Parts: sequence; structure tokens; C-alpha cells
Amino acid sequence: MAQTLFITLKQQCPSAVIDVLAPAWSRPLLARMPEVRQGLDMPLGHGSLNLSVRRRLGQQLSAVGYDQAIILPNSFKSALIPFWAGIPRRTGWRGEMRYGLLNDLRILDKTALPLMIQRFIALGYPKGSVLPESYPAPALVADSDNAKQALKTFNLSLDRPVLGLCPGAEFGPAKRWPEQHFAAIANERLGQGWQVWLFGSQKDETVCKNIVQQVSRERQANIHNLAGKTQLADAIDLLSLSDEVVSNDSGLMHIAAALNRNLVVVYGSTSPGFTPPLNPNSVIVQSTLPCSPCFQRTCPQQHTDCLKQLSPAQVLTALEQLAGRSIVREMTA
Repeated sequence: MAQTLFITLKQQCPSAVIDVLAPAWSRPLLARMPEVRQGLDMPLGHGSLNLSVRRRLGQQLSAVGYDQAIILPNSFKSALIPFWAGIPRRTGWRGEMRYGLLNDLRILDKTALPLMIQRFIALGYPKGSVLPESYPAPALVADSDNAKQALKTFNLSLDRPVLGLCPGAEFGPAKRWPEQHFAAIANERLGQGWQVWLFGSQKDETVCKNIVQQVSRERQANIHNLAGKTQLADAIDLLSLSDEVVSNDSGLMHIAAALNRNLVVVYGSTSPGFTPPLNPNSVIVQSTLPCSPCFQRTCPQQHTDCLKQLSPAQVLTALEQLAGRSIVREMTA
């Protein structure tokens, strides 16, 4: 989602050079953002203070001669490196009382800026600016050469339409649509002559394996469990080849959206009011239960009805809506 800020900066100053200090795992994402010159690996994990490492990194960055640092996290420690790098203009939300560390300090009005991307984009404009009514959407550019190599590596082909399923959610089980519902979608598309690719991390291997086991045996040759097998770069580039994607509210969902795939997102404990899929080719399916969204990792009521009651039929209907939109776009192109 931070790519919305990078696009905004380039729109205002096309010659701007943007480097991004971020965790090393995010480098494949940054490499697929045309606005970013390079990703700089952040050596410390979330929650680690380690002042000596931060000071040393700041001193290293001071030699580059950056004009401005925009600090997206709201923590005190995230503002230390730009301060120690001596970057003249240091922009960010006040967050954890960062007076002095930031000299372009902004006070966030959460009501005026309800979306995360609005809060990112606002930092790309001078203080007090009125934001435009429309916002740029993230747009990752897949690596076609790596996609071809990944097809070979995982013994995949494009001889059938591809349904991508992303059944994991790092946040917790209250964000995960039941695996039997994912299996129902897979069975439907497999019966129509499609193939299914399952995406996720090592933590999602068991869930994906259970989905495969719920597919009829004669169709299992066309369902491929990639969870825990792909690197992030491979997952991005293979997702770009999917014709449709069904996902929980997760990081892979945002990647699929940024790749402009036909996307259906199932929301349970969370809300699309803060971090929706930023893709016109997306449909949100969510519950209307009074207890949802609760924003909890596990269901406080111990039933997760907000997810269970969202039927595969609702998701299939949403996919058909997206397919209809695609046909209209092709006819008018």
C-alpha cells in the first residue's frame, strides 16, 4: 500500500529518486515497483530497539545525501535512523511523541483520513494540503522472465484458466474463511475445466493440503499446492498469471489487487473500511452480523459465524460479476 505514496511523489516530481528502507523480505515487492530505485534492507526486526545499529545505519545513509525522509511507521524508534542520517526534512505523523526527531511533523485526523493509503499519500504533499478526490492504486509490474522460470520450477502450465486461492491470514483464524468453502470454490472451477493454484507461506501448508484433500480424486491433477514452496518473488509473478483470485484479507490479497487480477476478498473480523483491496476489479464479500468486525485474532464468541455464514455461492456469484465486467471491458476496448 505504500506504493500509493511513491506514485504520488513521482506525480509531483518525476525526477525524484526514491529509495525505501524496509525489511529484507519485502525486496521482491519493491523490485516490482517502477517508482523505487532500490530497496535498503532494514537489519532489525519489528520491536527491536538496538540503538547502536540504528545509529550506525543512520551514519551510513548520511553519505547518500537524501533531501527528505518520509517515515511511515508511527513509532519513536522508526524516526531515529533518518534523524541520525542528518536528512534535512523528516516528515511523518506525530505518532509516539516524535518532537525533535521529525521537523515536518503532522497531526493525524483519523476521521478525515480513514484509509491507510490516505495517511500515506498525505505525507507526500505539503502540510495542510487538500488531498485529491481520487488516489493512485498500487500497480506492481511482474517479472515475466521469472514467471516463466517459476512455471518450469513448479511444473505448471497455462493450458487451462487459473484460479488462485489464498486461504491463509497471518493475523489469525478470525480472518480465515473455512477451508471447506475454499475447497468448494476449487471443485466448482475444476469441474469447469480450470486449474487451481494455492498460495501461502509455510504456516499455510496444512490448510492448503486440507483443501486439496477435499477435492475429488479425479480432479487433483489440476490443483497445485504452492504454499511454503515459493519465494515471495515467485508468488508475485505466478499470481500475475491467475485469471481469478479468491483471498482472505491478507498480504497476498493486496498483492493480487496490485497485479490487477479479478479478485474476491472475504472479510470476517476485519473491515475493508481501513485497508480495502485497491483494485477496480475486486468484489468484497462480508458479513452483516452485529459482532463483526471485531478486529480480534480469534473469535470472541468462539463461532466465527461471520466467516462460516459467507457461502461459496456468494463468492462464486461475485466471481461471475467480475467475469461479466471483464467481457464488457473487452467489448469496449
